[in-house]
Amino acid sequence: MPGPVFLRGETITLRTVEDEDVSFLQETINNPDVRHGLSATEPISERAEREWVESVASGETDDVHLLVCVDGEAVGIIGLNDVTDRIGMAELGYWLTPDAWGNGYATDAARTLTEYAFQERRFHRVYAKVFAGNEGSQRVLEKAGFQREGTMRDHWFRDGRYEDVYLYGLLESELDRGE
Repeated sequence: MPGPVFLRGETITLRTVEDEDVSFLQETINNPDVRHGLSATEPISERAEREWVESVASGETDDVHLLVCVDGEAVGIIGLNDVTDRIGMAELGYWLTPDAWGNGYATDAARTLTEYAFQERRFHRVYAKVFAGNEGSQRVLEKAGFQREGTMRDHWFRDGRYEDVYLYGLLESELDRGE
């Protein structure tokens, strides 16, 4: 069972990651359909996933990782990685189970966590990196207000070839607060 609600979106809740979530996280990140959209290239063991969950819970870094939940059930994870408080910046990363794709959950989660980054953490910039072939994730970011800022050419090697990675960014002043 996911931990307590930390943030509420329109269709999702973002909840703390708990020890009980290890199996869900490990199983999903190892799913070839999910892993294909990520930079993960190695299989993740239960022990490695448990160590990651423990590091998240320990507060060793300023990074933020939350489960994306719909009706109390985990459907993915979202986080602010490589947090740099000095300049107010972090990288947004996320994945959802294939059954949750296409429902707007990733967009809602991205908006919700980005608003938190700007309003509660006083960040100036949130950015994300997306494989050129991952059109679904590009749409998520664009719907959440991010702008494509550039292309890192031949940035990642996977499936036997190099692939471009797009860099997206959103500044605090660009946040659409629905006013």
